[in-house]
Amino acid sequence: MSSSMPLGAAAHADSDASPLCVCFSVQARAEPGVMPRVVELFAKRGLVPQKWHSSASGETLTIDVQMAGLNRDLAGYIARCMRQITGVETVLTSETRPSG
Repeated sequence: MSSSMPLGAAAHADSDASPLCVCFSVQARAEPGVMPRVVELFAKRGLVPQKWHSSASGETLTIDVQMAGLNRDLAGYIARCMRQITGVETVLTSETRPSG
């Protein structure tokens, strides 16, 4: 996944405020507390990701999360919160808009 656009720079009045499907790719130290802290960012907002994949290899934990229905501001906020979690080294985001 790549980070092509900053997610936090959207205005509510234009089409950037419409729902997105956002993919978060998290690289972190393979520590037991990282996954629950990442999923908590969705759970405390009543959100259930469409897809969640995690894998640990050596000392590295990779978490890929796909979440539909987010606006750009909330997606950016969640990504910033992920970056503040102890053990998280990198958070990349990508987004798609439903066609129609």
